[in-house]
Amino acid sequence: MTGAPSGRATQGTQDRHGAQEDVGGVVTLARALLRCPSVTPDDGCAIDVLATVLRDMGFAVTSLPFGEGDAYTPNLFARLGTGHPHVCFAGHTDVVPVGDAAWRSDPFGAQIHDGLLYGRGACDMKGGIAAFVAAIRCYLARHGGTIPGSVSLLITGDEEGPATNGTVRVLEWMAVNGQIPDFCLVGEPTNPQQMGEVIKIGRRGSLNATITVTGVQGHVAYPHRADNPVHRLLALLHELTVAPLDTGSEWFEPSSLQVTSVDVGNAATNVIPATACARFNIRFNDLHTGADLSGWIRTVCARHAPGADVQIRISGESFLTQPTAGVDALRDAVTAVTGQMPRLDTGGGTSDARFISQYCPVAEFGLVGASMHKVDEHVPVADLTQLARIYDRFVERLMA
Repeated sequence: MTGAPSGRATQGTQDRHGAQEDVGGVVTLARALLRCPSVTPDDGCAIDVLATVLRDMGFAVTSLPFGEGDAYTPNLFARLGTGHPHVCFAGHTDVVPVGDAAWRSDPFGAQIHDGLLYGRGACDMKGGIAAFVAAIRCYLARHGGTIPGSVSLLITGDEEGPATNGTVRVLEWMAVNGQIPDFCLVGEPTNPQQMGEVIKIGRRGSLNATITVTGVQGHVAYPHRADNPVHRLLALLHELTVAPLDTGSEWFEPSSLQVTSVDVGNAATNVIPATACARFNIRFNDLHTGADLSGWIRTVCARHAPGADVQIRISGESFLTQPTAGVDALRDAVTAVTGQMPRLDTGGGTSDARFISQYCPVAEFGLVGASMHKVDEHVPVADLTQLARIYDRFVERLMA
């Protein structure tokens, strides 16, 4: 466990590559978090490091662990101030595994080479957390340590995993305890290539289905004595995939059904198998709901393979935050700092914003995501500094 950075508004860091600008302590905190090996479900003390920093800044910090055993998830809610507007930052300290490929440096060493900070979670999304904390430091330094409304952080250790005892459970606690914000900013990496490109104001829904068709095993020379489940499975998959689900909507691209696996497990060439299984995913826009798509899938299966086992899991519905005050403030802040107007977008995968959208308006903006989940994940130190300034300006605008 590494020591917590100091609470100074602006400080410098020095390594063998020279001084690096450290606005609000953003680099110091990012490095402290990166040194915590918080691969889901192990927290690696990352939330403890963050909690110490936030308490030193005056935040009221509440530890909210949920689950037991392998499902145990550390979470944190911290709030500074009690008034409105109440702006919340949501993020996660857990990271995906390092993988088998060699890294140029220790993935939990937080080393800086040629202006790039390396480490698992650098852009997804410990760097984003550090930038928001640094932004609040800078804001407080300008305003005598006070804030007219309030800011909070919702941090989970289970975003990269099953996400059952993380943000969902914290939001339930927040609702019961009167802590739901007026607007939430999620710090996921949203920019494809450079800072200032994209703000996400929505996400598609996601549905995963597993269909198992049972037939009657038999010899291929005597098909009348068998019932081939593969044929039934192919027929129902054809109906599910032959026509587009839609052509898109105002803010969303067309929905997409992608078959990810067809499994029979038949090693023989002269045997009709007894079962056949397929899996697919649907990323759907706001023209559909998970329930409607589930009903359609079951109807198609019943037509081609009565009695098939159909397992469906909806990991999130689509959502959209209309461009209102919070989104406008974020867009203005990004433009002011980067010099470009960010595109409002709803593409990509899912995030914990899908849960937050059920409670309050939410938008996402963070670092460049080009290296996330890859070997040698990294973030330019200049981008960390720029993101801290964007978040600072965003909070300033909303609190004005």
